[in-house]
Amino acid sequence: MGGAGPSPHFAGGPPGPVMDRDEVDRALARLGAEHEAIETSLLALQDHAGRRLLEGAELTGTTKDRWAGTEQAVSLLWSYFDAYTAALTDAREKRGRRRWPTREDLTELTELLRGRCVTIAGGTSGHAAPSITGPAKLTEEFTLEELVGRMNELYAQSLDMVVAADAVWSALPARIDLLSAELHRTRSLAHSVGVRPGEHPSGDDLESITHELTTLRAQVVSDPLAFWVPAPRSSAPGGGRPDTGRYDRAARALEDVRREIEAVLDVRQDAEQRLLSLRDVLSRADLTLSEARAARGEVLAKIAASEVPAVSGPSTALQEQLATAAEYRRHAQWHRLSPLLESLERRAEDELMRARESLTAVTAPLAVRAELRGRLDAYKAKVARHGMAEDPLLIERYDAARRMLWSAPCDLRAAEQAVLRFQQAAAEVLVPRQSGPTDRRGES
Repeated sequence: MGGAGPSPHFAGGPPGPVMDRDEVDRALARLGAEHEAIETSLLALQDHAGRRLLEGAELTGTTKDRWAGTEQAVSLLWSYFDAYTAALTDAREKRGRRRWPTREDLTELTELLRGRCVTIAGGTSGHAAPSITGPAKLTEEFTLEELVGRMNELYAQSLDMVVAADAVWSALPARIDLLSAELHRTRSLAHSVGVRPGEHPSGDDLESITHELTTLRAQVVSDPLAFWVPAPRSSAPGGGRPDTGRYDRAARALEDVRREIEAVLDVRQDAEQRLLSLRDVLSRADLTLSEARAARGEVLAKIAASEVPAVSGPSTALQEQLATAAEYRRHAQWHRLSPLLESLERRAEDELMRARESLTAVTAPLAVRAELRGRLDAYKAKVARHGMAEDPLLIERYDAARRMLWSAPCDLRAAEQAVLRFQQAAAEVLVPRQSGPTDRRGES
């Protein structure tokens, strides 16, 4: 509100030198402007939406306690203002008696404008902001400037409480209502896919969020100041912000549930395709394991002195769970099907990879034999290109290696040594041949 605070020079004792006519007129003009500003502020406070809501609400907790004090403060404000108005009116009337006031008039006006001439019944003592519940006095005397300062303090306290409550009411209930509407839509979707309390964790979460929002709204409406965070070091009335922590946590929890419900809805839409894909992956895994078992028999028959790993059978547990998933789909138990499909898809891919690794491990000896056969034939072709195919040593060593590699069971270690001996003999024969003066062909 307008007006200066209490003036220490006029806080006690005589009001000072007698004012002249110009000083009186300037003081009356200033006090009149302050009176108008105070009246405007008080009427605005009286009409403030937050004050009207507080007046009609069933309050609890901190808000109830502070509103009781604020109501008394507002009542005291109007009492102060009425006294201020009366004193100002009296001073104006005395000044209006004569155009040129006498010394006696000026002395009286100085006493009215600067002295402790305003008496308030049932006032409070002290120059700090009054405590509504503090010790009362039968009367209290003020200068006009002290009275303006007291009204400013009471007004700031009252406005701070009203603005804070109104800010919380303006921010939180509407947001809670919007979130409750979203919660209602999510619950309808959840029920449509079988997500219900006691049957699915998300159903229990929805019940918890519903209870929290109901409780939160009731508490916000009855005790808004419990959800107000004052701004640090702020002297302006209403400095601070609504505390939205509980609302934000409920909103995040609902968003998590909504994503879970959407995942269940996605399962309902593509469950058949995902089941078909699962069957295909498990079928390929079974076929690969069958191939590995057949290859293992071939290796044991054709390769001697080789350690061949055993091949496990298909996973019966996965087949049983796949059958359970098909049952869930037939009975529209989407909330149960969703996590089962995710687990099955991961484990089915692991099963296929295991089968492929098993086939690779089992057929490794055959791959080694094939590599040795290819190496032997490559060196024979190389020797033939250089015209050395009829060399007796090479023929002997080639035949020895070939008998080992094309006999069953094949001793891979002995066959590898035989191939190495053929390679060495070929190298010994080819090196002099390639370096001779008449050989211009070189190696191909």
